[in-house]
Amino acid sequence: MESNLQLKDYRKIVGDKIIKEIEKKAKKFSKKHILLVNSTYQGGGVAEILNTLVVLFNNAGIDVGWRILHGTPYFFNTTKKFHNSLQGDKINLSEKKKKNYYETNRRFSTFTHIDHDLVVIHDPQPLPLIDFYKKTQPWIWRCHLDLSNSNLKLWKYLKKYIKKYDHVVVSKEDYKKNLSIPQNIIHPAIDPLSSNNKPFPQDFINKYLNKFGIDNRIPFIAQVSRFDKWKDPIGVIKIFEMVRKKMRCQLVLLGTQATDDPEGSIMVKEIEKVIKNCKFKNDIKLLNINDDILVNCVQKNSHVILQKSIREGFALTVSEALYKGTPVVASDIGGIPLQVINGENGFLHNPKDYDSFADSIIKLLKNKKLREKLGKHGKEYIKKNFLITRLMDDWLNLFDKYL
Repeated sequence: MESNLQLKDYRKIVGDKIIKEIEKKAKKFSKKHILLVNSTYQGGGVAEILNTLVVLFNNAGIDVGWRILHGTPYFFNTTKKFHNSLQGDKINLSEKKKKNYYETNRRFSTFTHIDHDLVVIHDPQPLPLIDFYKKTQPWIWRCHLDLSNSNLKLWKYLKKYIKKYDHVVVSKEDYKKNLSIPQNIIHPAIDPLSSNNKPFPQDFINKYLNKFGIDNRIPFIAQVSRFDKWKDPIGVIKIFEMVRKKMRCQLVLLGTQATDDPEGSIMVKEIEKVIKNCKFKNDIKLLNINDDILVNCVQKNSHVILQKSIREGFALTVSEALYKGTPVVASDIGGIPLQVINGENGFLHNPKDYDSFADSIIKLLKNKKLREKLGKHGKEYIKKNFLITRLMDDWLNLFDKYL
């Protein structure tokens, strides 16, 4: 995000009425001090959202701070297992893991002074922080994960911390759990003025793609995601092979590794191995690069964007692609169906149904008018529902309940 970007800059996109409403609501909290805590400043949707949200809230006159939880590799390896288990994996919940998890948060609390009017904790990593303060303000836990099939053993363990909070926020109705505290839904959103979403001239896009070895003269499909097993990049390669057997095209796998995800490098090695043994390896471009402009260009110029997730809290990259007018073929799971309306701005399939994925991709590759029709609907839908100004409004409404 541009450091000098201001809320008024969004007026040309969302209109004067919405901006004035946000400014009016924000005035009520002009003397309040709010703290957000998560575990990474870079990589993944949470960091991307906070990088914009914190700046815009401050620009609107609300004193919002942001802290990043410090942890060892062992801690982040443990919390990655928590992440996977909350989305359905089994876990060996040893006493060593629990002790390290708790003690890391205790240590962080000694040099993180919390005397704010409201605290918002993001995801499981900093969840136990609440134990180490004399609670004089409301605490909100914002979970970005798909909790619809959580491991019961882990959930029971984490619940003892969650129940100390005043409120829980999730991304979808299905993610709500059996809790005695209030819960509500706030959908994630994209920043239309960030470097990975703002429009660039086509000549610039062509040159930028060429810089990374992507031949823009040949149709290409892409998946833009963290390198994570839940994004199923191996399945994407298998689907590409099915498509490539029937027509000439390229596959771009573009992603990076979040600083709090120790499994990313392992996933990259596995992808490299699969590509090496692929008959069409020369048509596959694996880009392990943290480059917002490259993300922008790939999403804009892809004929089709894939999101073949197995579990997915939301997937901001889907909204990013749709906002650029690119149709999406994706798994019918998690938060993706909130963004992709089947047949209107893309296609949804069971993540195990490779044939349907391949058929939809081929249909879109061959039919420019269909791509343009779905692309137009996609941009309109995201603009209406999933831009950062709407997210600000949702949070302001929640603040109003506690401040």
